[in-house]
Amino acid sequence: MGMEFFCYHRDRSGSAALRDDLREEHWSYMDRYAKEMIARGPTLTDGGTATGSVHIVDLPDPAAARAFAFDEPNFQAGVYRDVLLRRWRNMLGRTMWDFPGGRTGGNRYLVLGLGPGQAAEPAVPSGRDDLIAYGPLLSDDGATWLGTAALVQASGPEAARAVLAPGRYTDIEVHNWQFGGRPA
Repeated sequence: MGMEFFCYHRDRSGSAALRDDLREEHWSYMDRYAKEMIARGPTLTDGGTATGSVHIVDLPDPAAARAFAFDEPNFQAGVYRDVLLRRWRNMLGRTMWDFPGGRTGGNRYLVLGLGPGQAAEPAVPSGRDDLIAYGPLLSDDGATWLGTAALVQASGPEAARAVLAPGRYTDIEVHNWQFGGRPA
């Protein structure tokens, strides 16, 4: 068992055609990490255009996580403008494929709460059957809490935002998200 990492590649403006051209290379690269994958999928505009890629993976160490993030074909080709890569802790103890709500149906969101490194990470909110993945964003050594990342099924962006406690974070981002991987 390794360490869990949250990786969010954000697309560069105008890179949609390049992303489409590299779809098979991206999927082939990710296939190599199938056993380590906790969750994956694109973030999207309201119109369905990809704006980024989320991958939560279990890897041996921070060096392996950096290699995963920066050797990725879309990153190498210039699709992404930046990468958020943090240690993460799987507070639900499952993968997205184990989510009782299934792969489709309802609105799905990535919720990122970025904070100033408070002393204690938040607990899993109670009564939240809509959580697909949930956990703290941590420093490379796992000692410092830097925020929280959640994948959630919700009625809309504000309902998704409500999964994180207001006032605890410097900024909360909400992105449309969908289950990723090769189509069946």
